[in-house]
Amino acid sequence: MNRQLALTLADEAASRATALARQAQRAVDNGDSMGQLPSLAAAGSLWADVARAQAAIAAAMTETEGTDG
Repeated sequence: MNRQLALTLADEAASRATALARQAQRAVDNGDSMGQLPSLAAAGSLWADVARAQAAIAAAMTETEGTDG
């Protein structure tokens, strides 16, 4: 893994977390989809954790570190 890949993975994970947060908000707004809310919140939280972890990995790497793919 290299720094750019870690940043790409962080961005993708953040996008998934954002999408799940939007779904959770729609479930709240809809009212009749409240049963989905715990699952959506849990999945969004996990994806946010992945985004933070990948961003931290990227931050710890040098620009050229891990260029072997």
